[in-house]
Amino acid sequence: MAEELTPETPEEQEPIKQRKNGLYPGVSDELAESMKSGWADTELHGLEPIAQAEYTAARRTALSRQFPGDRLVIPAGNLKTRSNDTEYNFRPSTEYAYLTGDHTNDGVLVLEPTADGHDATIYLLPRSDRENGEFWLDGMGELWTGRRHSLTEAEQLLGLPAKDVRELAAQLAEATGPVRVVRGHDAGIETALNDKVTAERDEEMRVFLSEARLVKDAFEVGELEKACASTARGFEDVVRVLDKAEATSERYIEGTFFLRARVEGNDIGYGSICAAGPHATTLHWVRNDGAVRSGELLLLDAGVETHTLYTADVTRTLPINGRFTEIQRKIYDAVYDAQEAGIAAVTPGAPYRAFHDAAQRVLAERLVAWGLLGDLDVEKVLELGLQRRWTLHGTGHMLGMDVHDCAAARTDNYVNGTLEPGMCLTVEPGLYFQADDLTVPEEYRGIGVRIEDDLLVTEDGNRNLSGALPRRSDEVEAWMAGLKG
Repeated sequence: MAEELTPETPEEQEPIKQRKNGLYPGVSDELAESMKSGWADTELHGLEPIAQAEYTAARRTALSRQFPGDRLVIPAGNLKTRSNDTEYNFRPSTEYAYLTGDHTNDGVLVLEPTADGHDATIYLLPRSDRENGEFWLDGMGELWTGRRHSLTEAEQLLGLPAKDVRELAAQLAEATGPVRVVRGHDAGIETALNDKVTAERDEEMRVFLSEARLVKDAFEVGELEKACASTARGFEDVVRVLDKAEATSERYIEGTFFLRARVEGNDIGYGSICAAGPHATTLHWVRNDGAVRSGELLLLDAGVETHTLYTADVTRTLPINGRFTEIQRKIYDAVYDAQEAGIAAVTPGAPYRAFHDAAQRVLAERLVAWGLLGDLDVEKVLELGLQRRWTLHGTGHMLGMDVHDCAAARTDNYVNGTLEPGMCLTVEPGLYFQADDLTVPEEYRGIGVRIEDDLLVTEDGNRNLSGALPRRSDEVEAWMAGLKG
């Protein structure tokens, strides 16, 4: 990695634009003049709006109607330090990306109240200034981090006026009237609004934007379909290299899936769970540093995030050598049957909790039949929740721009709500028998199984967006055999 020109004294550490000639010591006047000129005009003209521009406009309109008369401020967020002078790859706040389609750091969307609604403006970093040396002397200049869109280009792409974000904090500090801000993403913006906002009012806007994403529009459904299709290809990639993973570790699986995510999308939507053997009983095993052994199971929970930041969330539990053992198949088939019951319960008008209850009942029935709960009947087990020793988690969640989407939605509108066409959720029952669980037969110990798919609620039922990946145990074996050749 190239090293920046680094000022050494406090005086030299002042911002470039505040110094007399905007240059670091050691930069000659001749070099400074040379770097100002001789550059081609790279302004882009006639740009087409991004695919989601009409949808983001409709989302802003809905937000405007909800909070008439209030100034609404939605930041993208800033770069976060990973170590010393390096940063994590930037991912904008979900609320900002949902309302703008822009993914650049430091951006802020402002809805300014008017007599009949709001005027929306996006505040962005403009092109780097070449006259004062910013573009090549500042570590965040375009020579170091790449070309940014000009404000004019941004207006064409995003379909709303664009201004210089470096002027926004001062404007907000002087503004009057009620303000709401999405917190937790831009400390500078929050400081500028410190005496103008309240936590309660800000939370109301965050909740509204979370609930607005409960029902997906046509663009969002299309992106989730893309995410699931790429994810299926990533799972195929993994099956083809299981022999290499056996020779190395779970990291080979993680890296293989990551390659697909980066080639076809923006990133992975969350930390991939590549849990082989007894690691499959740890719900969020993301260390991915364990051995991959023939004869054991691999629980792979992973999802591709598209370029527009919609993620899939899929889990398959695979026999590493391609064939389930008798006990593995017994546990796997129980989870499959539970998932089938859960999927069948995903219908418009049904209570949100219905798919969870249906899946849990099937698992409780199997646990009772296997003699793991003594003489208790299924109804008593469900009443006491005793099956949860081995089922552990809820059976699903909303899915979208966040893997656990709509997390700020009110309970009455989410888990106590009703399913509607356009909602997208996971159905993911599991059974997990810990390696040290003395309440189950030894042959069960260390086996973890989860099967997870992404369901779109339709007008007459549901559609499995991740259904390209086989689920039934015999189909899984045939699929793996075909991929391994």
